[in-house]
Amino acid sequence: MLSVLRTELTKLNRSLALLLALAAPGLVGLFLLLNGLRDGQQLPWEIWLATGSGIWAFFMLPMSVTALTALVGQAEHAPRAWDHLRTLPVPRWWIYGAKAVMVLTVVALMSALTLALAVTAGGLVGVLRPGNAPTGSLDVLTAAGLMMRIALASVLMIAIQFFLAVRFASFVPGLVLGIAGTFFSVVATSSRIGVFLPWQMPVNIMASDSWRAQTALGLGLGLGLVALGLSVAILARRDVA
Repeated sequence: MLSVLRTELTKLNRSLALLLALAAPGLVGLFLLLNGLRDGQQLPWEIWLATGSGIWAFFMLPMSVTALTALVGQAEHAPRAWDHLRTLPVPRWWIYGAKAVMVLTVVALMSALTLALAVTAGGLVGVLRPGNAPTGSLDVLTAAGLMMRIALASVLMIAIQFFLAVRFASFVPGLVLGIAGTFFSVVATSSRIGVFLPWQMPVNIMASDSWRAQTALGLGLGLGLVALGLSVAILARRDVA
């Protein structure tokens, strides 16, 4: 299994996944930096980091998952490599499981990088425009805990996008679903039923109502792991279209 994981890591390094992993968190950090340099934009560190986490959970994370899973799927679909992979002397589920693990790992690293760049942006604002520097104490552990819960709540969304990206040779079904899911999560932000939408679960981790945050984490992680396991099992038992 380790050799399969190493192979998947090599494929990611040769794709645009690395660029995506840097660009998406980088855009969040850049926004915070530019916004922090505006007049009258001095904020407490708590709100500063929550803003970065909110942007990531609300929009950048869902779109990044859509793009990342599409890249993972097209790495095999484009060169028509699935037939070769299925003839390798390893259990089929190892192949799909390794891809799923890589996606989860990259999303976790992107989430961590987003937090690191948010802190860096706050520090740069303090250097470039001291009057706008974030105030109060910097509680990185609390912010990291929040970002971790956001990532965990995204597992169900990742499972759905992963299945479509790998199951179908065209990237269109996964792309359309990802865009639609992100759109409806935006317009249904205040809806009570919106917490049950996989694409909205990450941002609901930040909800002031505890039931929304707990529901989002429980469903996003619990159902997500089940859905991911089922996806790997189904993909391993049938050919990819």
